[in-house]
Amino acid sequence: MNDTLDETIEDSGDPNEPRRENIIPVIEEELVTDTRAVKTGSVRVQKHVETRVREIDLPLLRENVDVKRVPINRVVDAEPPVRRSGDTVIVPVVEEELVITKRLVLKEELHIVKHRTTEHKKKEVTLERERAEVQRLDAHGRVIASSPSERMRPVKTTRRPTRPPGVLGR
Repeated sequence: MNDTLDETIEDSGDPNEPRRENIIPVIEEELVTDTRAVKTGSVRVQKHVETRVREIDLPLLRENVDVKRVPINRVVDAEPPVRRSGDTVIVPVVEEELVITKRLVLKEELHIVKHRTTEHKKKEVTLERERAEVQRLDAHGRVIASSPSERMRPVKTTRRPTRPPGVLGR
């Protein structure tokens, strides 16, 4: 406040007259500040799914067996059990023959040898990748800036067969 108060106090000079006091108020202004939130803009993020086809090479394990019939023609008292000899599974084949007495004759054995081979098959699979687009919005929701679409780095994952194809995080 730049106003000046010019007041003169006069003294009458008479010692019997009571002295008069003038009161001059001293005023000071104070500033009170406050803040409030004002929406000046916002951001919109959109994700887009891109689909691409890749060819992959997978090793497939295949087992083949060779069956070799070995004639034995030996009489046995009981049916021999199935047994192993290294990679070979031996399955006894018996038959009953009617003779004067009934007896068990081992007719042959099946010697089964397992062979493993690995072959490569090419197959096309569909892979998905996400792309994020960021848009800055003003207070009224209008787009004021947009970032260029940046591809997200692909993350190596194992595709689970339980999720339907074509669905990425939705």
